[in-house]
Amino acid sequence: MPEPQPLGWKNWRSFIGPGLVMMGMQIGGGEWLFGPDITNRYGGSLLWLATIAIVLQVFYNIECGRYALYCGEPVTTGFARLWPGPRFWVGVLMLLSVGSLIPALSTHAGATVVALQLGRPPSSADASLVTTYAYLCLALVIIPICVGGKVYNSLRAVMAVKVFVVLGFCLIVGIFLVDASNWWKVGSGFLRFGAVPTVAPQGGEEVRNVFAAFLADGSWPVVALGSIAVISAFAGYAGGGGLGNALYSNFVRDQGWGMGSKVGAIPSAVGGRNVTLSHVGKTFPPTAENLRRWRAWWRYILSDQVLVWAPGCFVGMALPALISLQFSHHSPLSSNPEQMRWALSVISADGMRNAPQFSAAFAGVLWIGMLLVGLLVLLPSQMSIVDTFTRMWTDVCWSVSRRARERLAVDQIRYVYYSILVLYVGWSFLGAWIFARYGTPKLMVLVVANLNNVALGVTAFQLLGLNRTLLHAAVRPRWYSQLGLLLCGLFYVGLSVLVFISTQLPMLRDMLK
Repeated sequence: MPEPQPLGWKNWRSFIGPGLVMMGMQIGGGEWLFGPDITNRYGGSLLWLATIAIVLQVFYNIECGRYALYCGEPVTTGFARLWPGPRFWVGVLMLLSVGSLIPALSTHAGATVVALQLGRPPSSADASLVTTYAYLCLALVIIPICVGGKVYNSLRAVMAVKVFVVLGFCLIVGIFLVDASNWWKVGSGFLRFGAVPTVAPQGGEEVRNVFAAFLADGSWPVVALGSIAVISAFAGYAGGGGLGNALYSNFVRDQGWGMGSKVGAIPSAVGGRNVTLSHVGKTFPPTAENLRRWRAWWRYILSDQVLVWAPGCFVGMALPALISLQFSHHSPLSSNPEQMRWALSVISADGMRNAPQFSAAFAGVLWIGMLLVGLLVLLPSQMSIVDTFTRMWTDVCWSVSRRARERLAVDQIRYVYYSILVLYVGWSFLGAWIFARYGTPKLMVLVVANLNNVALGVTAFQLLGLNRTLLHAAVRPRWYSQLGLLLCGLFYVGLSVLVFISTQLPMLRDMLK
């Protein structure tokens, strides 16, 4: 186990990395797309779901980091080591990767570009134009992945710019343009545990706290499941979601933390000639000195997640919600669900443009500024999805395939990575066309988010088994970390079951009649 540098301001460059990259990746669908939709319907009362999601994902992420610190491998490679063997788990990963095959965020970025060009929110009549710009956005996000020495270096640079610009813009808007009452609604919303939409006596929905209702009435209120797919998607995108969280282990490796420094990283197409990656990981004997160094590295993981990633996720969720609460009700889109299917990414910008307290000139500036920031949210997140899928399957092929281990040298992984990248991007172009023809951008993110819930829930159980069995007893997770992983799996699988019961089960019943 290599000796880490002491944590401190003098060594901040060696510390800042994985958590910042993850934060940048995950300020995307939930915050910018479903956050406004949820706050437009329910105010800030459902933000407690984000609290649960982010806390549970902290347990998931640190356990991914634990495995990478121990052996320098990503957890997806570790999954293939579990019983009943690599063929079975590779098949499972294929099923769990389906959500990554839908280029949802680049399509919403295309809709944002159309709004900039036309000076109004797009509609179904602009479908072909949205698809054209979605293609261009998808091609654009590939460029940073091809340069920088390590692919990880490019991700880190792009995500750092995204985090500081997006959160900086939203913070300035929040301080100067958002009412104090909305700050309270958002801040308190993160702690309103149990507030859910219920069936109102007079019909429709009303938000009630189920625990308070039970104490007052002696019975549980009927939960309204009509919007469960949107609520589940919101929880799925809060923080991270899906297999993207598993990439934390890859970033720990590429940052060179723990045994990751003994393994290598994935090189970029340009400038990465001297970067190599071992086919398999490397572990260390559990001597007293190695365990001392392990505990020092472990403080890196905890600090990265508790001090960087988790607070960043809360801020990244809160600030767009503030803007949405303040302005989205001024947008005609808020009462036009059909058009919102195509213009979900621009509702807050449109609300600013139509806000009565602003002059036409200032409203126009806010409209353009918000759309540009929206592009900075969506495009890097789509880039991270492209890298997530490509990186995951590159690592699987590189380590699991006997042919790759025997025939490819440690400096040839770029050929695997960029071959998979080309195939993935080609499929993504086809996927964008299919959804533009037969669906909507909003449907794309709904499907992706709910598929991601299945992936995160299932892999939480896998990760629990992995770290309980393959790691040395001295570095295995404590009982509270195991409990956190277990609850993470139950939470996301439970959301998936609710969505299936409320949306798919009625369809199956109708088909069987």
